[in-house]
Amino acid sequence: QVQLVESGGGEVQAGESLRLSCAASGSFYRVGDMAWYRQAPGKLRESVARITSSGLPTYADSMEGRFTISRDNVENTVYLDMNSLQPEDTAVYFCNAGVMNNQGFIGDYWGQGTQVTVSS
Repeated sequence: QVQLVESGGGEVQAGESLRLSCAASGSFYRVGDMAWYRQAPGKLRESVARITSSGLPTYADSMEGRFTISRDNVENTVYLDMNSLQPEDTAVYFCNAGVMNNQGFIGDYWGQGTQVTVSS
């Protein structure tokens, strides 16, 4: 069984920063790509950023320059540093990871989500 546990959400003022963390735990060989998504009230879930196991990041166009994704492969943890937050960044942020055992891919897992609220 694999679990992803997010932390670091909260309420901030516009222009402030937050760091989200997501740690993978359980029975697996290694974690592949890790990613962050977000879902605002009344909207579809959207991609925020993704990082490969070798550390190559990609970002949604609207996030690049303000958000930075990184990971620690020893701790099986992915981070999202969010700067210059705006009210439109208010959403539940979800962590996602592809997980492998020694025979290959075993599944795509999601965290429970962490709320980020940005007030003006």
